[in-house]
Amino acid sequence: MATDVRKPPIAPTPPAAVEDERQWGKVTTPRTLLSRALSVPLALGFTVFLPLFVAVQTGAGKHDAAFWLQLLLTMYAGARLSAMVLTSRRKLLQGSFWLFVYMAMGVAPLAQAVLGQVPTPVVGPRSDLTAAIGLVLLGCTAFDVGALLARHRPAGRAGGSQKVSRPIMAHRRRLKLLTVISFLCSAVFVMKLGGPAVFFSSRQEIIAGIQEAGISDGDGQAGQALLRGFGTVPALLSLLLYTRWLITSKFARRKVSVIVTWAALAALNLVVNNPISNPRYWFLTVMFALLFTIFPVSAAMYRVALSMAVIVALLVFPFADRFRYDEKNYRPVETTSFLEPMALKDYDQIGMFANTITYSNSGPGHSYGRQLAGSIFFAVPRSVWPGKAKDTGVMVGQWMGTVNTNLSSPIWAELWLDFGPIGMGAGLLGIGYASARVDRRYAKRATRRSPPGSLISVVVPLVAGYSFILLRGPLLQASGRVAIAGLCLALVATYRQDRATTLR
Repeated sequence: MATDVRKPPIAPTPPAAVEDERQWGKVTTPRTLLSRALSVPLALGFTVFLPLFVAVQTGAGKHDAAFWLQLLLTMYAGARLSAMVLTSRRKLLQGSFWLFVYMAMGVAPLAQAVLGQVPTPVVGPRSDLTAAIGLVLLGCTAFDVGALLARHRPAGRAGGSQKVSRPIMAHRRRLKLLTVISFLCSAVFVMKLGGPAVFFSSRQEIIAGIQEAGISDGDGQAGQALLRGFGTVPALLSLLLYTRWLITSKFARRKVSVIVTWAALAALNLVVNNPISNPRYWFLTVMFALLFTIFPVSAAMYRVALSMAVIVALLVFPFADRFRYDEKNYRPVETTSFLEPMALKDYDQIGMFANTITYSNSGPGHSYGRQLAGSIFFAVPRSVWPGKAKDTGVMVGQWMGTVNTNLSSPIWAELWLDFGPIGMGAGLLGIGYASARVDRRYAKRATRRSPPGSLISVVVPLVAGYSFILLRGPLLQASGRVAIAGLCLALVATYRQDRATTLR
């Protein structure tokens, strides 16, 4: 007699598992099919069409080795940015890196090469510019190698199990303390500069207010960095943490005190972190951090943000210095080509790298960590440390004899000046490795089921936005806010997850 063998019923997939599978790209959805349909034109647009469209424009630039190497760098960065946009996982840190490289080290310098115009003079021979482009390409390759190495996670313990680390949470009472500190620090910042009205005038007025307050001491920028950092960073972090709490917690949305505190923090940030009184790169940090804190699991928002950022960088960013100067000193850009603003404005990273190479070759050589030490110990005043390294951009600018020494010094130039090409490659390999590991952990933990107090869901978007400033450099200018953010996070961080301490 035949035996009736029945297969066990297949259990339905839990909603949480479906969400995780969608996050890791294992479930095909209509949105996934749509993104696949758009992948070819987007990849071709970033990698081929836009670089070639810029390259074939008429101009006075030379079509030599530097030009073709720059075109190769732009197409390589375009391919990598396309991969970041179309990936099934949200890679915030890697996406920010390739967005910066594509625009600031790719398309904009390519436009400069075509037109034969640069925002900052390149004082050395053409060979130094060629070397700078080649070193940037080498650093990008090292970053990719580091990201590939991050895929090989360390083997688990006996039985194949891996130790599961406890997530770092925001302590509820300490968050309230940070909020109080935010209002106090920002109030001091506002009063030192003469009141809230200054923050809606121009950045030139802000600088003048800092000088009148006696905080800017010539070449030393520690006092200015600390004042601006404590006046802006705690307020932004408090707003991000409260925003995360409101978005992910029904309890918080029913609690009047939380809503009122969030509204007060939003008003405070409107004063101290608005786009009028702050550099464009810092406001870009604020917008990136808020966007990915509000939409922590939206793959569509992630893709739209990276794609639209290219358009903003091309069409808006070169004209976004309207509030840098007051009415008397503002000079609007008059142009007949969309390439000219990129050639005449702030995209001077490749040129400044070339100038750094020329500066080093002219005698000083490599500094073997001296510049990095000055950035790490930025808060030490020069009266205590007379031999403290200057801001790299300022140092090279003074050597060049430029009037404006507020010049960039990209991370490639910083690492190369300190440690040479091998150290630069190793540094960018480490940055790529760390970025990939953090992105992977963020993708796992930044889900709808993660608790409201999850710090990684706030820190990674903030770092992704601030990476534009770190990559542009100089590091000394960027170090102040990094240190202050670290202090604020150390204040609120906890491993405890009991009802008395965590956000509910």
